[in-house]
Amino acid sequence: MNWYPIFLREILLFGRRLLRLGYVISALLMPLLYLMAFGLGLGNRVAIDGSSYLDYLLPGLIAMSSMINSYTWIANGLTMGRLYFHTFQIYIQAPVSPAAIVWGQVMSGIVRGLFSSLILLGLGFILGSGLELNLIFVIALLVNCLLFSAFGVVVGMKSRSHEDTAIFTNFFIMPMAFFCGTFFPIEQMPWILGLIIHALPLTHTNRLLRTPTLTLETMGSLAVLGAFSILCLGLGVIFIRRYSE
Repeated sequence: MNWYPIFLREILLFGRRLLRLGYVISALLMPLLYLMAFGLGLGNRVAIDGSSYLDYLLPGLIAMSSMINSYTWIANGLTMGRLYFHTFQIYIQAPVSPAAIVWGQVMSGIVRGLFSSLILLGLGFILGSGLELNLIFVIALLVNCLLFSAFGVVVGMKSRSHEDTAIFTNFFIMPMAFFCGTFFPIEQMPWILGLIIHALPLTHTNRLLRTPTLTLETMGSLAVLGAFSILCLGLGVIFIRRYSE
């Protein structure tokens, strides 16, 4: 449990920011705009796979929002803490293991990702979504938050400036947000681009959030997300263990 003080510190900071209305709105602004614009504008006029576009869009926006919020806070927080505020060095000097530092950060990222997802889910139901929740949905959402929180640790430890963090966001996070099945089926993409998209983790999260039953395909997607998560967690521990600055 030596990860818990790190987790508690991050959650206390998160709670203080939640008291600012502007922070909550800014963190959810883009997904909320997409949900309002496309969900209301096309929700009952366009059908995908036999359901309304709103029911198709909502899981994608939840996947995107949980990815962005889990990743951004951790990556930016570690970068700023290492390079500018020098608060990260306190973790290194404290009697906690690198794994505990990673796990404390990741757990706080999961909380933030779930927070944004629950707000979007509630708004979607208010707008009339008939999305059915199931165990696969919950597991996929948790693993998605874990994966991108761990990826945030990796980016936060390797970034040498705030601009480096933005580069990772622009070249990895944002393309996944738009091309991994959030707004339209990836089957409509050119096959070469589709091969790349199928290798990206958010594609598998979107598939799982929209699949109500456990099949070989969904089990494969869970395995892919699990493999990415283990890889990022392992890299995070290695980078913290080798940290010298």
